[in-house]
Amino acid sequence: MFGLGFPEILVILLILFVLFGAKRLPQIGEGLGKTVKELRKVRDERGADKKKEAKEQKASVISDVKKEVEEIPGLKEIKEIKRTADQVKNITKFLK
Repeated sequence: MFGLGFPEILVILLILFVLFGAKRLPQIGEGLGKTVKELRKVRDERGADKKKEAKEQKASVISDVKKEVEEIPGLKEIKEIKRTADQVKNITKFLK
């Protein structure tokens, strides 16, 4: 915990006790706890937003790449030739 040992934490708590008194320490602790909780909540929300943005960006890139690939000249013809070759291969398997 930030390189603090038990003696250092004890001294800090003693100083806080002297400065604020026994009545204010629970209120200060509660306020710190709420602050830490809110900070974690904000951090988690930002992390979720960043993951969502990254996922959307990845989907967009994949979509763009697919469009570019479809525009390659002769690609449709090659796909048709491959389908025909696969059909011929299947037919020859049955003939053997």
